[in-house]
Amino acid sequence: MGETHIARRRRLAALVAERGAAALLVTRLVNVRYLTGLDSSRAALLVPADGPALLATDGRYAGMAAQVCPELPVIVDRQVAGVLVARAAEDGHGRVGFEAHDVTVEQHTALLDEIRLENRGVELTPLGHLAEELRMVKDEEEIALLREACAVTDRAFAAVLPEIRAGVTERAVAVALERAMVDLGAERPAFESIVASGPNGAVPHHHPGGRELQRGDLVTMDFGALYGGYHADMTRTVAIGEPAGWQRDLYDLVHRAQRAGLAAAVPGAETKAVDAAARDVIKDAGHGEAFSHGLGHGVGLEIHEAPLMGYDKTGKLTDRVPITAEPGVYLTGRGGVRIEDTFVVRADGPELLTTTTKDLLVL
Repeated sequence: MGETHIARRRRLAALVAERGAAALLVTRLVNVRYLTGLDSSRAALLVPADGPALLATDGRYAGMAAQVCPELPVIVDRQVAGVLVARAAEDGHGRVGFEAHDVTVEQHTALLDEIRLENRGVELTPLGHLAEELRMVKDEEEIALLREACAVTDRAFAAVLPEIRAGVTERAVAVALERAMVDLGAERPAFESIVASGPNGAVPHHHPGGRELQRGDLVTMDFGALYGGYHADMTRTVAIGEPAGWQRDLYDLVHRAQRAGLAAAVPGAETKAVDAAARDVIKDAGHGEAFSHGLGHGVGLEIHEAPLMGYDKTGKLTDRVPITAEPGVYLTGRGGVRIEDTFVVRADGPELLTTTTKDLLVL
């Protein structure tokens, strides 16, 4: 992906120039990975508006950097941000942007000290979430990795389905899902899996515990595989034994809400309008207060990234943006339903990456 990373850095350099800066110091590790291919615990990147980028990492990753991004000059130093700011001062970059959402006050003070040592007229200025803006729209290589992450997730669910029955604990189901994902090719689970049974289903982010699944339960499972650095996210709710009428009605309501959200997720759509398309279905059924979170979020190198879809979120969807649609209704003391898919916004309609059936499965 060398050419891909070079192209990404060029696009970022253009944004840096648009903001009137001479260079951008990239310190968020996920952004460094996106721009270079280097997956490490200590690295930073200096991206000039005009000229070649410069990578800094420590000795543990110098050999890896030479393999994954041989086109980049590398400084080997533990003070990765400081050494790049010092280089920016040496090179006469006047206005250097930094990722204020990542740099702490203490780190910022240390960077200013580096500038003072150089006695150069460098100004550090926040430039916003420039790398994250680029990351929101995925190239087809990224979408292929997401597609495989989702396929592993689907296969893991199918493999574990026979084990989901009365008498099995939530924790055992979560462990089985996570083991299956790794056995089927995942690097690891994309996040801590959620398994919420019976009344625990009323807690959107319930931590799976020792409660045993019982006949009459709805069981919500939220999980995903990490593959090639990209995160899948899927939720399915199943019934243990024949569901009661209210449970079927609740499931059908959430399913209808998700279909409305998917239909609204087209290029050019306002994110809050997509959220409203699903939320209004639930609100009109009298459960508006029981849908307590946003409709979805972007996925990629992070499990939660831009764009965010909620009633108070701003922004527009564009082609090749992977997002989730995960409406839910949570009834305290009774249980809940959530249905979630990862999909890609496309001009000709959403491309579903998670393809497990959304018919209510009765186990």
